[in-house]
Amino acid sequence: MSLSRADIRVVDLAPDGWLMEDTPSGLRPVPAHRLDAHFAEELAPPPWATDLLVYAHGWQTSPESALTSVHRLLALAEAQTQHDSARYPRLKPWRPWTVLVRWPSRSLPSLGGYRRIRDRAHAMSTQGHAAHVIGRLLGYLDAHRTDPAAPPVLANRDGQYLHLVGHSFGCRLLCEAVQWSAREEPLTLGWSTPSPAGRPFTVDSMLLLQMAAPRDAFANTFTALAGAPLRGPVVATYSQHDRATGFWHLRAEKRAGIGYAGIGTAPAPVSTIRMLSPDEPYPLAALDHRFVSVDASDVFVRGHGPAGAHSDHLRPESAHLLLSLADHSR
Repeated sequence: MSLSRADIRVVDLAPDGWLMEDTPSGLRPVPAHRLDAHFAEELAPPPWATDLLVYAHGWQTSPESALTSVHRLLALAEAQTQHDSARYPRLKPWRPWTVLVRWPSRSLPSLGGYRRIRDRAHAMSTQGHAAHVIGRLLGYLDAHRTDPAAPPVLANRDGQYLHLVGHSFGCRLLCEAVQWSAREEPLTLGWSTPSPAGRPFTVDSMLLLQMAAPRDAFANTFTALAGAPLRGPVVATYSQHDRATGFWHLRAEKRAGIGYAGIGTAPAPVSTIRMLSPDEPYPLAALDHRFVSVDASDVFVRGHGPAGAHSDHLRPESAHLLLSLADHSR
């Protein structure tokens, strides 16, 4: 299907992580008690959608370029399905509907600027409200709740599949949100475990493109992800041409980032694979792990200036990986 502006909805977060809404008197925070009502008014998933995508952008991204990036990724995915629909036999059809999470990520292209946005992304969730707001958003999009006042459980009653896609520091926002949504009793169902009544249960995949976080972030920071409501894998790409998570991250945090060197330690074994061309299928066995580290060093190579290839993630290979995750979710 052809894409239009109507296929994407936008959520704007303030520096403290709170959701903002446009009113006749200007932008203002949405009160906590009105979050679900606001989602119902602005973010009701259309019945035609087969997959729901939540995308959080990264460092040095303006509101306009964030929207452009989402359109680019969706266009690449659409082109790939039209070119080789047989590659994704369970995506018949592929009709995505996307929520773009925008947040203030601009800074000077310097070590100080990198640290500033790193600290903001972390503070927006841990000291601010971003994890709560995005978690509530995910709960609204994909939860079946008999009691609206109950904490959201990321499960869908209509069979639409939920995928999270993040870039750079946006990956941190998504990880914090899913961690916030973790329950005391683990709700994890891996892909190799059948979901109830043949329906998808919880988040079906999480694709983290060039994540700006230390290699041991899943072992030391996002520790609850092992028991969070994630049905599918956590898939993170990396490229040694990414100077933002290599050169800058090394100087800011004294160690390379996931986007440069891949996932290091994690609460479960990490599977490492190479990024495949759009003509090569991803076997289920390659992606059916809790943590998958994808070497994109031969793909994400373009980029000038201090960030290197950090933003070279909008490629047909990325769309192929996203579609493969969606296909294997069925």
